[in-house]
Amino acid sequence: MPSRIAIYPGSFDPLTNGHLSLIHRGLRIFDGLVVAVANNRAKQPLFSFEERMQLIREALGDEKRVEVDSFEGLLTDYAKRRKIHTVLRGLRAVSDFEYEFQLANMNRKLDPEFDSVFVMTGEKYFYVSARLVREVASYGGDVSGMVPPNVLAGLQAKFGGAAGRRS
Repeated sequence: MPSRIAIYPGSFDPLTNGHLSLIHRGLRIFDGLVVAVANNRAKQPLFSFEERMQLIREALGDEKRVEVDSFEGLLTDYAKRRKIHTVLRGLRAVSDFEYEFQLANMNRKLDPEFDSVFVMTGEKYFYVSARLVREVASYGGDVSGMVPPNVLAGLQAKFGGAAGRRS
């Protein structure tokens, strides 16, 4: 019987505890996940493509059921190349649902075999987004409960040690 594998795509700039929670919850549904770091040329990321992939690998430790990979371009093209037709997506709020619903339908239009599985983000992290973490960290706010320790260290290195300190 073939394994049930899904792709969990995102920019992960930076990886948050909400992302990690979704990965672990996804592993209860699927036999394995490909965490696919998107290289979006339209965005100016805080962490380089390589740094993001390394931070994810470090945060996951020895989790053998997760592969960290990268892609550029359309997710459906990447999924076809990988012969994986299911994507895992997290939902935090109604606004996420509207965007994800449009995206899922566009992906299905591009590849009729493509399926999206939506998982509600755990209540502990529903307010956490990578964008907010970056912003709070850039002003020296405490993001220690929102990101794994290795990502906190990376944020401190990027912002001169200010991230994670209480004012």
